[in-house]
Amino acid sequence: MDKSWSFSSRNSNSNGRQQWELGDLEEHLHERDLTSLPQVLEDVDCFLNSITTSSPQKEVPNCVVVLTKLLDYMMDKYKRSKFGQEPKFDKYFLNGVDRIFKLSNTLSLSPSCLDKTSSVLEKAMSILENDLCALLQDPKSKTNYSRPAVPPKKSSSFGSLQLQFQLQDEREIPRPNNQDHDDDDLLPTFSTENISIMNKIADVMINMGYHTECCMTFTNFRRNYFKAALRKLGQTGVRMEEVYKMQWESLEGEIATWNKVFRHCTTVLFNAERKLYESIFPNQHSVSQGMFGNLARGVIINFLNFAQAVVLTKPSPEKLFKFLDMYETLRDDVEPVVLLINDQTSSSSSSSIYPYDIEQCAKELAFEIATTKDRIVDAVMAMFSDLENNIKGDNERIPVPYGAVHPLTRYVMNYLKYTCEYKDTLEQVFEQCHCNDNNNNTVLQEGTKASTTNTQNEKNNSTIEEESEGTPNRSPFAVQLMAIMDLLDAHTERKSKLYKDSSLRCVFLMNNGRYIVQKIKGCADLHESMGDNWCRRKQFSLRLHHKNYQIDTWSKVLQCLNPDGLHQQGNKVSKQVLREKFKCFNAMLEEIHKTQSTWMVSDDQLQSELRASISALVIPAYRSFHGRFKHHLESGRHSDKYIKYHPDDIETLIDDLFVGNNTSMSRRRT
Repeated sequence: MDKSWSFSSRNSNSNGRQQWELGDLEEHLHERDLTSLPQVLEDVDCFLNSITTSSPQKEVPNCVVVLTKLLDYMMDKYKRSKFGQEPKFDKYFLNGVDRIFKLSNTLSLSPSCLDKTSSVLEKAMSILENDLCALLQDPKSKTNYSRPAVPPKKSSSFGSLQLQFQLQDEREIPRPNNQDHDDDDLLPTFSTENISIMNKIADVMINMGYHTECCMTFTNFRRNYFKAALRKLGQTGVRMEEVYKMQWESLEGEIATWNKVFRHCTTVLFNAERKLYESIFPNQHSVSQGMFGNLARGVIINFLNFAQAVVLTKPSPEKLFKFLDMYETLRDDVEPVVLLINDQTSSSSSSSIYPYDIEQCAKELAFEIATTKDRIVDAVMAMFSDLENNIKGDNERIPVPYGAVHPLTRYVMNYLKYTCEYKDTLEQVFEQCHCNDNNNNTVLQEGTKASTTNTQNEKNNSTIEEESEGTPNRSPFAVQLMAIMDLLDAHTERKSKLYKDSSLRCVFLMNNGRYIVQKIKGCADLHESMGDNWCRRKQFSLRLHHKNYQIDTWSKVLQCLNPDGLHQQGNKVSKQVLREKFKCFNAMLEEIHKTQSTWMVSDDQLQSELRASISALVIPAYRSFHGRFKHHLESGRHSDKYIKYHPDDIETLIDDLFVGNNTSMSRRRT
């Protein structure tokens, strides 16, 4: 080298060497002096190349001291401006920091010189860290992410059995408020320029061994922004102990919010956050992967804590649908995130400088999600068991007025209808339960025995073709449905015995049976699970109840129209007996009309079928009897006292039956 660096006043001596006096260096440092920095860096490189790790300590050349002074000057300037505002100045600074880093790692410098270089390096990293904080804290632009879309609701949860005995068939399902906030920006993002600046800062800090400080700074800011985004979406951060104390109506809303926020977090926010990490750390894949995994772990674990607290609350049937919503969220939206982390872990370098075991993170998340799903499965099983116990434990001794559909029948059938909206999920839940613990699967085992026994009793020696056509291969969930239906049938039969009137008992059984059949036929999934054979058996049972009703109610009426005993000697009609028969018929018809017009048959088709069968049975018999014998009484006094009804009046009276109110007798034909 033909130049050397000293600390005399700035001049050129006779040998042409440029010299500096220490006292004048700071005074003459201006931006134009940075043009000399490349020469300083070149001399520092020559010095670094001339030493080895085993070299003894050498005299520190002036270029090293000059470099530290130049960097001090540049760092003082960064106090008034920010990194990234002057690219050329930043380039000089980064080149100088790179040489200082190399100098601080050599053993050939004196302790005092090493202290100086380390101090300068520490100060430079502090400046970069502060500028990184400023950039992270004040993004220059924001991106409006779309608000979370609420998935189509399958059902509203049911209230307690006692309250839901009043449940209507077509209840209006409440929808959560899905109004967007006025402030649509959830996570701030950054301009391309700022991302480039942060990328340079991150690369320098990581390469200089300050990866921990860099990662902590970045992670802390992003975690805070992520928490703020979740709060904007509605996350309230309910503590686990608060969950146990909440009423179900309040907890139901929290679960709905949990599902909405969690789904949006995993499908939208995580993707945006991961892309940001990758854009700022494009050359440090393990670092970006580690920080994203750590963030995702913290967020997901927080969500899982809430879910695990919820499943520890007392199970009841009305909670089923919200629990299944949580299960679907974990299965469809959260597990893919864990798989993504795991896949990226396997593809990334094994020697990561990020101070967190991302592979362990993926394993921990997978374990926690599986544990939460298992607990939801256990809770779902408990809910079905609770539903069965509610059916078996209904000991109300007061019959339903007017033979109407029992409230428990309505509740259970609507409940099963809504469960079939989650059929695929419930199939998976029951299969998972079956695999997890066969010993605890008593519900499924009892259901299997009951359904198998009923099927065999009805089929006897039916062919394989008939079996395949009518009875599906039942899954564990279908077996559970069969078990519930068997219990409901037993419950209906038990409640029918509360009626003293055998005819009303038949109407009650028909009402409930028809309601069940219509619900099953109206739900394709439920119909598929129960099978055609079951529906045929139920229809046969309904016809049997219909026949029994006709016998119990109308057989005695028809006996009044039997001509036996009317004829005396000489084939003469006994008017006295004829009067008694008309009188008896009138009285029985009026009593039936008075009583059964208050009975309720809510199914229009069943109501029409009953009236049609009664008309077909009674009207022809009365028309024949009326036409054959009325002239024997019409010529006498008070004939209208006995012949009160024209045959067409009978049809009018029959049309009054099963409407659930008192109908006037004055509508007979005159």
